[in-house]
Amino acid sequence: MQQSATTAAPGHKLINEFWGGLASMLVALPSSIAFGVLVFSAISPELVGQGALVGMIGAAALGLVAPFTGRTAALITAPCAPAAAILTGLALALVSAGVEIDRIPGLLALTALISAFLQVFYGLVKGGRLIKYIPYPVVSGYLSGVGLIIAISQLPKLLGLPKDTGLLHGLSSPDLWQWPGIVVGLITILAMIIAPRVTLKVPAAIMGLIAGVSSYFVLALFIPALLSVEANPLIIGPIRSSGSFLQTVSGRLSSLLTIQMSDFKLVIYSALALSALLSIDTLKTCVVLDALTKNRHNSNRELFGQGIANLAAFAVGGMPGAGTMGPTLVNVTSGGRTTKSGIAEGVLVVLAILLLAPLIAWVPIGALAGILLVVAFRMFDWHAFRLLQHAETRLDFTVIAAVVIVAETVGLIAASATGVGLAIILFIRDQIKGSVLRRRASIKEVSSKTHRLESERTVLAEKGGIANIYELQGNLFFGTTDQLFTELEPDLCTCKWMLFDMRRVQSLDYTAAHLFTLMQDRLKDRGGKLLFSGMPSSLPNRKDLYSYMIRVGLVGEKGKGISIFETRDEALEWMENKIIAEAGLTTESEKSILDLSEIELLREFDETTIAELRECVRERTVPAGEKIFKHGDEGDEIFLIRRGIIRIILPLKRGKIHHLATFRHGDYFGEMAFLDKGLRSADAEAKTNCELYVLSREEFNARVYKDAVLGVCIFARLALAVSLRLRQTDNELRAVEDR
Repeated sequence: MQQSATTAAPGHKLINEFWGGLASMLVALPSSIAFGVLVFSAISPELVGQGALVGMIGAAALGLVAPFTGRTAALITAPCAPAAAILTGLALALVSAGVEIDRIPGLLALTALISAFLQVFYGLVKGGRLIKYIPYPVVSGYLSGVGLIIAISQLPKLLGLPKDTGLLHGLSSPDLWQWPGIVVGLITILAMIIAPRVTLKVPAAIMGLIAGVSSYFVLALFIPALLSVEANPLIIGPIRSSGSFLQTVSGRLSSLLTIQMSDFKLVIYSALALSALLSIDTLKTCVVLDALTKNRHNSNRELFGQGIANLAAFAVGGMPGAGTMGPTLVNVTSGGRTTKSGIAEGVLVVLAILLLAPLIAWVPIGALAGILLVVAFRMFDWHAFRLLQHAETRLDFTVIAAVVIVAETVGLIAASATGVGLAIILFIRDQIKGSVLRRRASIKEVSSKTHRLESERTVLAEKGGIANIYELQGNLFFGTTDQLFTELEPDLCTCKWMLFDMRRVQSLDYTAAHLFTLMQDRLKDRGGKLLFSGMPSSLPNRKDLYSYMIRVGLVGEKGKGISIFETRDEALEWMENKIIAEAGLTTESEKSILDLSEIELLREFDETTIAELRECVRERTVPAGEKIFKHGDEGDEIFLIRRGIIRIILPLKRGKIHHLATFRHGDYFGEMAFLDKGLRSADAEAKTNCELYVLSREEFNARVYKDAVLGVCIFARLALAVSLRLRQTDNELRAVEDR
């Protein structure tokens, strides 16, 4: 039927929506009557008729209003078991407390009114988000648990057992069975199973109901007692009221006029519990509905809509309710896929109240039980047993089984809490099994984009082990930070600076912040410190990691002295400078202008070679911010830095750039165009005021024709320098790609 409803013509879809609304009405209306009777009979047996009318009015109001306000496709809203349980318990408590019977309906109405306003509030503050993210094993277990509950609750009705007879006792006592009801139920079940093979135009639930009603009247030809509507346990029976609709409505409204402030103390806790249970019941039904229809509901809008619908039910004197599982599943099974089926259900409830009350009385209980038993069988997730075949999926089966067991022994709300709790435990287990440490490396293996002189590279290669870089990933919380501390504890004894790359971190809690504080304290005792880079500001949980660190006192003015860097490269350069400075290589000579012989590329040449080079180089001064060359420029010069800092930048689309490298005094750049005379592949920009030596290939070639030895020396030295840079690049790639 789902495929037919999806692919059929618009007219046929509308018919399916009608069938779904009709089938769900036939399930929701008897239940609503029963719930109303249950609540008001707890007040007084004389109010049974009023309770039946209140239940029907509630079904009508909720059915008409909820589809417009909640907008969840195929959801049927009606009085439900949680509402009946809370209000019945409150009614009994009020009777026991000696509250006047005439005032109790008003107090129950007040409870429903407060609960409705609370639901509207939950929707406005977006409380529905908390329930949307429910793991599928929980949904599967909940679905299977509801199926079992429906089956267990309907078996006594199928057998026609007396009201207070337990299921096990009834199953072992065939003398208590009502065989006409069993026959009607079995025929209904058989018709529902065969119906899809015969026709897809009429829903199986409707076919089953027609077959059940027909079989009941066929049996009545042989058992005349079945034609009696009075005191007949096999049918719904007559619906009576102690007053008219207007009298019921006016009576409830007038009872509110006697409410005093002290009365709120009597009902506030019940109202809170009622709002919570109705909200959870609705959203749980929506989650199951999503799994069946492949749709996605809006939890916050649905909560708001349910609150408005319950306000409407209160206004007309009806019973509150929620998105109910049984009628909703019957609706989907019968072809309902949109809000039109919910509206149809509400309209049909109104028509049933006004026109068909005498006919509704003849619907066999066994037929309704048969329909719900088939629905329950189809709800149960039989595929879950396949999870037992594989070790890695058995824990998922455990979650499903636990939810089902708790649903049967305790209740659906407790089952939901159990499932979510187990899912959280499994999530923590999976997080602990995997490490949040994605990659680690030292300055020996990974360097900044600042190109170092040979003497500096030697120092970094020797002493780089005291500065480490750690790429973190995932969630840093109490379940993962202890393992991280264990993994890094050996490094805390040898490292002086530890840099954490936070780009792939999804969340951080106070436990993780405390761990970083402990690390910083240990490094500080050794004259070092902790560094962070790549702080994400737009996480899936909408948390700004840097702001959170400030609030918990990890960084900032009141922090622990931890340094924050915008990029990892800046942090790497900072650590390299610290290591080089401790080696005594950073001096004031950086501010002086270097001679040609002091450039590292030429440092091993003799005076004669340097003198020959002086004749073919020219000097150039570049102010800070000026481009030496741009991407795509023609040129054949190599630039030797006498003083200053040069940044090499790769232009990207839409005006963006990528920082490739930084060169400092004594270094060189532009060698690619010098070697192959091709176009410039990037931009070169002066970061500070710079003094350069410029050697063009054309002028150099003219000199080399006179002195070939000069050419051999320069190209050999240049080849060695390029090879060293390539080796460094290899080391960095190896560190990045290490698995």
